[in-house]
Amino acid sequence: MNKEIRLGLRNNWKQFTLLVIVNSFVGGMVGLERSILPELAEIRFGLEAKTAIFSFIIIFGVSKAVTNYFMGAFADRYGRRRLLIMGWLIALPIPFILIYAPSWSWIVFANLLLGINQGLTWSSTVVMKIDLVGKKDRGLAMGLNESAGYLAVGATAFLTGWIASEWGLIPYPFYLGIVLALLGLFFSVFLIRDTVHHVAVESAGHSGRKLKNVFWETTWKDRNLGSITQAGLVNNLNDGMIWGLLPLILSGTGFSISEIGLVAAIYPSVWGLGQLITGKLADLLPKKGLLFWGMLLQGICLLLMIPAKDFTSYVILCAGLGIGTALVYPTFLAGIAEYSAPDQRAKSIGVFRLWRDLGYAIGALLTGILADFFGMGVSLGAIAGLTLLSSLIIKLRMQTTQESI
Repeated sequence: MNKEIRLGLRNNWKQFTLLVIVNSFVGGMVGLERSILPELAEIRFGLEAKTAIFSFIIIFGVSKAVTNYFMGAFADRYGRRRLLIMGWLIALPIPFILIYAPSWSWIVFANLLLGINQGLTWSSTVVMKIDLVGKKDRGLAMGLNESAGYLAVGATAFLTGWIASEWGLIPYPFYLGIVLALLGLFFSVFLIRDTVHHVAVESAGHSGRKLKNVFWETTWKDRNLGSITQAGLVNNLNDGMIWGLLPLILSGTGFSISEIGLVAAIYPSVWGLGQLITGKLADLLPKKGLLFWGMLLQGICLLLMIPAKDFTSYVILCAGLGIGTALVYPTFLAGIAEYSAPDQRAKSIGVFRLWRDLGYAIGALLTGILADFFGMGVSLGAIAGLTLLSSLIIKLRMQTTQESI
């Protein structure tokens, strides 16, 4: 069987394309809530404390992070495709819960399911694409994967914001989720094939060292893997803050729901489109430089949001934030794949994504507490400072060569 398997994007373009399409459905599920859920918390359920409002992001981040870890641990044992299908089955009730939720606790529960869905489906498509393309095009593969996912986040955030402005917050925006979940399940059951044999082929030709302890070396001990992991955590920490805080800041400034939806869509849209370019750059340029400049740009844009007041300023800063995130996001995953052995890759990616997506929960919790006690400006400044610190860690600790292999 293995003799018939060939690695490379050109050799596997059909399955790769199907996985890109599936990941756009995955991203769309997150985009459902991106622009309207904080508004829904205040208007429909009467929540005022930012920590309570951000509880949906906290539970999403924790459940996604834990699921990422177990997906990495179980991928080789049960197969990537089975976990992908399981993720879509879990997605089916989410839009209905969001539509009919009688209390905020039901919204939180929906986001628990959403985190599990994202951990299983997004992680599966990431690992399967890396399996298919081999070493040469990892960055390009991740650029295409993440681009599809985050363009879908942006598009769905815009659509739900527009639908909500025309027909209300409930139920019409969430009908999109029903369609996305059904399409994702159909593609995964009938069109996607597993990639276990591609892993076997690549493992047979791998001569680098293996990690002695995948969890701890990916978490921090390995200079390259640890540098990437901390940056991933901080990246999603500030993304969790933007997800929950930005709609409230814009609403407090007097922006309409449709304007909030547009601004909320710019960041993931630029992030998504940018990865079509930055993904291939991750194959060609030193990963350390891409990660440093990407995190630095994010920190600067977040810092400049504190004095921002007008629509144009927010558009420019969200676009800059999207560019910074586009520089780092495919580089994260391409770097983790490069610095780990093929048969340890799924586990290492699972550990990285555990910490990266815990950033959502940490960011939402930290943002909510600081905003409640000191105001949204202080909260924004603190997250910007952590992002700038992360860029400094990359600059001082990460190696430009593959010495950690």
